[in-house]
Formats: sequence, structure tokens, C-alpha cells
Amino acid sequence: MGDFLRLDQKLERGRLVRTVRAKQERQMLGINQVDFSCGFSRTFSFYSKARRTSRPRSDLQLLTNMEHFDVLIVGAGLSGIGAGARLKMECPNKTFAILEGRAALGGTWDLFRYPGIRSDSDMFTLGYRFRPWNDPKAIADGPSILEYIRETAKEFHLTEKIRYNHRVKKADWSTDEARWTIEAETDAGIVRFTCNFLYLCTGYYDYDKGYTPEFAGMNRFRGKIVHPQKWTEDIDYTDKKVVVIGSGATAVTLVPAMAKRAAHVTMLQRSPTYIVSRPSKDLIANFLRAALPNRAAYTISRWKNVLLGMVFYAVSRKKPAAMKWLIAKGIKKELGEEAVKDFTPSYNPWDQRLCLVPDSDLFTAIRDGKASIKTDQIETFTETGLQLKSGENLDADIIVTATGLVLKLMAGLDLVVDGKPVEMSKTLAYKGMMYSDVPNVASAFGYTNASWTLKCDLTAEYICRMLKYMDKNDFQIATPRVNDSSIEAEPVLDFNSGYVLRALDTLPRQGSKPPWKLHQNYVKDLSMLRYGRLDDGTMEFKSEKVKK
Repeated sequence: MGDFLRLDQKLERGRLVRTVRAKQERQMLGINQVDFSCGFSRTFSFYSKARRTSRPRSDLQLLTNMEHFDVLIVGAGLSGIGAGARLKMECPNKTFAILEGRAALGGTWDLFRYPGIRSDSDMFTLGYRFRPWNDPKAIADGPSILEYIRETAKEFHLTEKIRYNHRVKKADWSTDEARWTIEAETDAGIVRFTCNFLYLCTGYYDYDKGYTPEFAGMNRFRGKIVHPQKWTEDIDYTDKKVVVIGSGATAVTLVPAMAKRAAHVTMLQRSPTYIVSRPSKDLIANFLRAALPNRAAYTISRWKNVLLGMVFYAVSRKKPAAMKWLIAKGIKKELGEEAVKDFTPSYNPWDQRLCLVPDSDLFTAIRDGKASIKTDQIETFTETGLQLKSGENLDADIIVTATGLVLKLMAGLDLVVDGKPVEMSKTLAYKGMMYSDVPNVASAFGYTNASWTLKCDLTAEYICRMLKYMDKNDFQIATPRVNDSSIEAEPVLDFNSGYVLRALDTLPRQGSKPPWKLHQNYVKDLSMLRYGRLDDGTMEFKSEKVKK
């Protein structure tokens, strides 16, 4: 039945192409330009001698106008630019393009514009392994990170590879042709590409909207309500009373930044979060930079921070009581004994991600009386602010709903393999990047307990290594297969953050044993991805000559 469907699809495509060509021959007076790009991709431009104005192309016409690439990268954010740079270095003969849904590169760091936007990881681990971070500040602000991404794109000549405003909606794999057909939505309509390998660097959340619960009475509030993801530069909070709803990384960034200009900022949290302070400047890294060659200093600083992070995480998981005591000790030092209750969650450290504040900026704002924390729940919005379940009222001119993200894997695109839609929740994640029974596709997905880029860098290295292995052995298809019947499916993330729990049923699963087991451990992944066997008995490599 599957062979019949594939044959029917090929016949239908051929019929459509012949129809389009016949119509063009009847309506157009000639074909006068053929442009060959990348040595083999063809773009046909049709011009009418009767009318010199361009005509919009229909979806049928676009079937005859598909560019082909060895690799298509989806997303021009931190991981997408890193993937493109890695391809340039490791696979210089591969043709590729980067499809970006927005009008600019940078991903998160171009999208978010709220006050104080910054990293919550140090830039020695959030930065690329191959391109040192040279700013004295290790905890960097958003504009500095965006400039770092832009400079990387320019250095590796990636800007000309990016197709902006290309929102990828569907990817259709054909085993007979050993390639993906990609559909992207643009302002001019649907465009299609083909590629041998699809590399998804789309992040993990919905770029179009954040998560805001349905609070009672929101329409009654006479002030401004804004989600950080929708922040615009014309929002003036000078001398205004501000309430920030939430207690995650975004909230603890917003509060001290807005407190510099606002009359007062209240962080309203339903439940506390573990918060630790860290200097924005890494004194050891800066000393090493002055004493050693730049790349050597960067490598040492990167490994120092990787190992310190791993130790901190391991102690948190094995000795949670000791880590709770250590974090509480820090709060007492900053704000006193009374404040500890507002910084002590009911869960253990790293059941959810810890929040980092640079140079104690949040605690300083609280000590100076410019900010405060209230642990309570919202009963309803009122005309002038919020009524809490405790009966207290909070007056506000602006309410910021820093209530989380909407997790959205692969930017919501539909994957189809040989005519059958892929149900991601029924797949297992292979080495945290590929998916069971889905050929020639990988995703860049970072760590939950460390910097995002650490895992994405390793993933890009692995993909390049695999592509070279496939070329050397004349393989066209790589598909992870679950060959061990003892493998049991488990949740892909051992994390109880709200945005994860809300989407857990839509995510792939992980397996109970390697290579289906996610480590969340850089050293283990380094061993597996940089040095481990490619032909590991789980990855199925096949030679499939493309049928013309």
C-alpha cells in the first residue's frame, strides 16, 4: 500500500508539472533566462514579451522552481548560526541555506526587547566553542549577545546564506528520492526546496506568543498589561507602579532593570524560585585572557565553568538538603532571615531551573526599597491593579505577565515520511538530536541544566562528522532504529517547570538506555558525540540512488 501511495504521489507531481509547463508554453512567449546556482540548482524565470511587469507565481508554478541543497538549516538564531559556521568549517563542499521565519537573525536575542534582557548562563559556555567571547562581562546583556551572533555570521559569510521571512510549515521525506521537500510560507506565497539533510535549529518555544493564564477580571484593568515577549520600546514605565507576575528567569531580570526608573516594582509570585547571585565579570577568565593567548584562555575558562556547573548540579541532585542550606545562607546574607521564606520553593534545587542574578542586582533593588517580593495568588484584576487571595490589593499602572513560554518543538512544522505524518510523541530521541524511524533530520536542542550552546555545538559537530562518513561510504540515508526490545519509553525531560509540563504529551520520548537516554551531561555527550562510533548498531545507514 505504501509503495502504491508513493507511486501515486510521483505520478500526481509529474501531472502537475506537465500541466504547468503546458500552460506556460501557451501563455508565455518564451523562456529567456536560466540561472544555475550552487552548480546544480536551477531557477527558471519566465518573461512575457507582451507584458514587462512581473506576475505572481502560483503554487503550481513553484513545483518547477525548487532549489536543492545538501543541507537546509531552519532557524538563524544562536544554534542556527553555529550550525552554519560548523558546516563551513567541517563540510566546505556542502551546499546549504538557512531558512529564517523572521526578518532578522538572532532568534531569542533579537526577539526579546524587554528591559534588562540578558543571559542566565555565562558566555564562556553560552558562546561558541570555535569563537571566543572577548567581553569582560561573562553574564552578558541581550544586545551584546546579538552582536556576537551577527559578527559570527559575518565572519563565516553566512548572511548571504539566510533566506529571511521563510516560515517552514512542512517537510516531506521521500525514500525513493532520498531527500526532503520543504514547504515555506513567505509574503509572496508558498515556496519549496529540496535537501538531502534537514537540520532544525528552531529553539524550543513559540515565537508568536507567550503563555499568559486566564486571570479573572483582566479586561477591568485600566492600565497596561504586557507579556515580556511582546514588549515594545514605546512602553514608558518611568515613575510608574509596576507589578511583575512570575518568579522565573524573565521576572528576576525585569525587576531590577525596571526598578531603576519605576516608582516601585513588585514581583508577585505564586511560589518561590531558587535564586543565586554570581559576579557578572569572571575575574579568573579575565586574568587568563591577559596572561595567555586568547583561544587558550577561552578554552580554559570554558572548561572551568563547564566543570563547576556540573559539580553544582551533581551536588544539588545528590545532596539537595545541603544545597538548600547553601542557597538559603546566601539569601540571609543579602536580605536577612525574614526574606528566606520568599526564596524557598517546595521542590528541590534543579527540579526546575535555578535563576541567576548578576552582581546581586535583584537583592540590591529590594534592599534599596525600589522593589519587593510578594508571595500570594491572584483573586482578580481590578480597575487599579490586583486583588490577592489574601485580601491584599496591589496598585499598578503596568502589569507585566512574566508567566512563561509556550513550548513548541520544531516551530510547529509537520514532518511526513513517505506519505505518513510523523507523530513526534511516539518517537524516541536518538542522542538527543534525531528521532526513531525519521531519516536525515536532526534538531539542535540544548541542556536544561547548563548552557544551551554546549549541546548544540556538539550536535553540529556530530552532524558534520556523520555527513562526511556518509559521503565516504556512499550512504544517502541515516535512520535511527529501535532494535532493542528492552528499551522503555520515558519522558524526554526530567523537569517540572510549567512550560515543560504543559507540553510534555506532545514531545518525543527518551529511552531507558543509551543511545536513547539523554544524559544532560556535557562530558558524557562529548565522549559519545565527538568520539563515539557512528555505525553503532542503532543508526541504520543505507545507499539509495536517487531516482530521476
